[in-house]
Amino acid sequence: MAITPFDEMLLPDGSPRPTQEGMYETLTGLGSEGLSERARQRDAYLDRHGITFTLGERERPLPMDLVPRLLTSDEWTHIEAGVKQRLRALEAFLSDIYGPGQVMLDRLIPRKLVTTSSHFHRQAWGIETPNNVRIHVSGIDLIRDEAGAFRVLEDNLRNPSGVSYVLENRRTLAHVLPEVFTHHRVRSVSEYPERLLEALRAAAPAEVRHPTVVVLTPGVHNSAHYEHAFLARNMGVELVEGRDLYCRDNQVWMRTTSGPEPVHVIYRRIDDEFLDPVHLRGDSVLGVPGIINASRAGQVTIANAIGNGVADDKAVYPFVPAFIRYYLNEEPILPNVDTYDLSDPDQRTWVLGRLEQMVVKPSDASGGYGLMMGPSATDEQLANVAQEVQANPRGWIAQPVVTFSTCPTVVDGGVLAPRHVDLRPFAINDGTQIFVLPGGLSRVALPEGSLVVNSSQGGGSKDTWVIDDTTPLGYLPDAAQYDLMTPPQPVPEEVSRRHDAPAMHDDRMVQQERQQQQTAAPAMEQPC
Repeated sequence: MAITPFDEMLLPDGSPRPTQEGMYETLTGLGSEGLSERARQRDAYLDRHGITFTLGERERPLPMDLVPRLLTSDEWTHIEAGVKQRLRALEAFLSDIYGPGQVMLDRLIPRKLVTTSSHFHRQAWGIETPNNVRIHVSGIDLIRDEAGAFRVLEDNLRNPSGVSYVLENRRTLAHVLPEVFTHHRVRSVSEYPERLLEALRAAAPAEVRHPTVVVLTPGVHNSAHYEHAFLARNMGVELVEGRDLYCRDNQVWMRTTSGPEPVHVIYRRIDDEFLDPVHLRGDSVLGVPGIINASRAGQVTIANAIGNGVADDKAVYPFVPAFIRYYLNEEPILPNVDTYDLSDPDQRTWVLGRLEQMVVKPSDASGGYGLMMGPSATDEQLANVAQEVQANPRGWIAQPVVTFSTCPTVVDGGVLAPRHVDLRPFAINDGTQIFVLPGGLSRVALPEGSLVVNSSQGGGSKDTWVIDDTTPLGYLPDAAQYDLMTPPQPVPEEVSRRHDAPAMHDDRMVQQERQQQQTAAPAMEQPC
């Protein structure tokens, strides 16, 4: 029997939940014709302001649904506490495995499972950060099961993307559908860039009083380049590529028109393998030769730290509840989704006998790539996955199909229909406290019945509201701050200008474009 998903707006009898009554009345009052017209205004607004991502080598607006997702204050308090707890444990785990390794000596997790992760980098062993933070920015993906309980689907501790769309979704919705705000008090999301800059400055080498912070992007061909430019612009820092930086005497320098300038903190949006061609991938044209040496010497902080990916490896994910008990002596607030370790012969045999009931995922992939949905897979696909699992059990995990909760979504013709959603709260750690952005990014699977919410797989997003009882009813804090009548400012010329860049012959240019686009490097950052 099919499991009925949890509907976040409607009760089983079809009436709206008490917290959703005002929203429901507004949406139904607009009707399909009114929602269609607002959808056209939304698309024009997103296109006019260049709020885009790249998919299939084509730049396009990120699909944003008109219906916001509402979370009550109590729901958010629970989520926030669970995210902070999880990050404290993962921070301790990373510090441990790149230091004394006590968690492996105590056999809580097999040493081989850690060291065989494609994201475990021995080059990072022993590197200590000034404020003992490795996970400066994180995105923890949550789903809501059929009972309405939030569960962690996966952790993103390397280069989590999508926060720019959280801020832009709020501004866009306030511009094209302001009446939905009249029934609700909504917590602001506009402070994120300020919080991020404060955390990055707090991570600078101790002796630096006025640190220089930069955002390091792979380049304009990267799928999330819009976000890189957005964050640099809103933090008021330089957006740079690898060719803008160089290392000398274990110090990172930035080329400027007035001469070299030292760099103390690099918020990098480049995957580990491409960051330093001296120590990692030698053919990378995106990174900075010698940057790991500068980090080890304590002259620059790389955020997020190199090697974080071992903690969000999907094969390590089942151990996180045990990490919480081991490092914090607490019980997990947010439970995992049931997960099977396919490197265990008994679990592997059990799963292979039920593949048609499972979701099978590569342990080191992101962006929804490579996963197989058993119930919708063909016999050939099931056979191919079984063969790959047998050949490389460490590279795969399996989970039972979990029915994500649904939210009403505007589909073709302005019709409201339920679509499955997940939630990615973004958190910032400055070394003294963890700030969790109220709401985060709700991703929605736009095709009917689909559970794949990744934008790289055709998903969209929703503005996510945390209901706030402390501000006046109908107050639009984000709308007021952004000044909805003023379009976003373009990236200043001095931010995007490239100083003293080396001349690039055709082969090098092609290589750079491929690495930025991820066509030659599928492990690089994927959108949302």
